[in-house]
Amino acid sequence: MKAIVAVDKNWAIGNKNQLLVRIPDDQKFFREKTTGGVVILGRRTLETFPNGAPLKNRVNIIITTDPNYCVPGAIVVHSIQEALDAAAEYDQDKVFVIGGESVYRQMVDMCDTVYVTRIDYAYEADAFFPNLDVKEEWEMTQISEEQTYFDVVYEFATYRKNPN
Repeated sequence: MKAIVAVDKNWAIGNKNQLLVRIPDDQKFFREKTTGGVVILGRRTLETFPNGAPLKNRVNIIITTDPNYCVPGAIVVHSIQEALDAAAEYDQDKVFVIGGESVYRQMVDMCDTVYVTRIDYAYEADAFFPNLDVKEEWEMTQISEEQTYFDVVYEFATYRKNPN
């Protein structure tokens, strides 16, 4: 299982239930990695998508505590364990945790790889991803050259969990 996320300098991922910034190449990278696979996300993250609809061309597993929550075209579960059980029948290399903060915090250490778009700016934020740079079990194994989108500087990094 993998995770994919865009973070700022402080590992922030959002503010007031919205992304910090939209970068077309980051969105393209996200689509290329996740299309044809499985995405695991929380209900509030789903509600930030256009029309609150599941992502196309992916199996969407939505985690919510609301027992009556229903999303056409998605698998709705009520715990991290149920999400793992639902994802178990799929190729684990194509299963992606995509947010938000609570889901990331509970599931990141179950992943073997995290794709991080690192944005060189500190935004006002209220949601964060665990800082992999300070976690001994995670190592950055790949980083792209610096990219820019208008005045936003960013890079694509891959972190892998040490097998120990």
